[in-house]
Amino acid sequence: MKQAGAASATQAAHSANSGSGGDLGDEVHNSVDHYFENMDRESVTNLHRLVMSEVESSLLANVMRRTGNNQSKAAVMLGLNRGTLRARLKLYGLI
Repeated sequence: MKQAGAASATQAAHSANSGSGGDLGDEVHNSVDHYFENMDRESVTNLHRLVMSEVESSLLANVMRRTGNNQSKAAVMLGLNRGTLRARLKLYGLI
């Protein structure tokens, strides 16, 4: 039953994003392409860590803003334990 709920949430998120010019994966793809274009043949290392931290910090900041900085609501929205959310917020200097 939980799987169906997750699938529905994914489909809803995709549908919401489709109306705004593309899905999230397309946005990430375009941003990474832009990053490589600006690197001008310089060596790239730790790209996964860079992308994940940029995406996660932006996601957390956005969700916190949308929930009025209510960590309990944000944790539910993100599907995270509240303690995990607090740790991630501290990591990115968001609290």
